[in-house]
Amino acid sequence: MQELGIPFRVVETEHVDEEYPTDLSAGAIARFLAEHKSEVYTKPLEHNQILLTADTIVWHKEKELGKPASREEAIGMITALSGNTHQVYTGVCLRSVAASSSFFSVTDVSFSKLESREIDHYVDQYKPFDKAGAYGIQEWIGHIAVEKIVGSYFNVMGLPVQKVYSELKRFRSNE
Repeated sequence: MQELGIPFRVVETEHVDEEYPTDLSAGAIARFLAEHKSEVYTKPLEHNQILLTADTIVWHKEKELGKPASREEAIGMITALSGNTHQVYTGVCLRSVAASSSFFSVTDVSFSKLESREIDHYVDQYKPFDKAGAYGIQEWIGHIAVEKIVGSYFNVMGLPVQKVYSELKRFRSNE
């Protein structure tokens, strides 16, 4: 947001439950989670403020890969992504005093085939336990494993900046 020249401040909230209805999939999950985060923020907004909340998920073979709970789970997730293409969905919710809007962005990410020692190295050195799908594209694994992306690189990092900018312009003009 800073690089877009948009004034902002980060607001911490308490832990948000990331459970979602089981009938949702892919982009609908990401959108639901972003909207849920917006609902959890209960402080009143001022007239000129926009609350932006977002959530990113990794979707592979019709299944969400969340944040790994253990080393073994992280290794399993990256092993599943190795040599395959998966999707990264980021849901975004914009809310003001007068309106709200939500959307999602999707990016296809193709990984090369990784050796088990590369996966072990990444998990042990970078400890990706706070990342959906057990990886950060901006880290070592992104440099050595990502063969191709179709869509927004920033979406994979967690915020589809170009789409957010476009949606903010549209949101402001519709208020």
